[in-house]
Amino acid sequence: MKNVLREWWTGFRSLLTGMRVTLTQFFKPPVTVPYPYATLPIPERYRGHIELVRDPQTGLSLCVACKSCEKACPSGCILVEGIKREGDKKKSPTTFTVDFTRCSLCGSCVEVCPTEALRFSRRYNLAGTDREAYFLDLLKRLQAQAAQAAPAAAPAPATPPASPA
Repeated sequence: MKNVLREWWTGFRSLLTGMRVTLTQFFKPPVTVPYPYATLPIPERYRGHIELVRDPQTGLSLCVACKSCEKACPSGCILVEGIKREGDKKKSPTTFTVDFTRCSLCGSCVEVCPTEALRFSRRYNLAGTDREAYFLDLLKRLQAQAAQAAPAAAPAPATPPASPA
């Protein structure tokens, strides 16, 4: 009988403790963020996928296609091809792709780049329904960013002279 009462009292005390915790949390404001409408600030040290850095003067990539990032990548997820164009002093990349499904975000490619042409992206919402969404062509992305940053200046349409009435 003594054990039954002790077990009953222990269970009742446990129930009261659980109810106290539940009630204190019930009256606190929620800590979730309504995601599509609001987002939390991204920490400065956040590492997204890698991206190419654009030269502010020319608008092209700073990459010289030296392949040091490709060699330093432990996952083997970077592919760089380049050619030396006529009149240029350095090689320029023709292909720069990253297989983000294999990338471990270790940062070896960013650290080893001699021209500081790579950096970590601040993008975090990379959701896709197929595998091809994670094969990133960084040259195409850089060209798209350049097109968005400096849209082509279209001439203003000429206004016809007012006709005398």
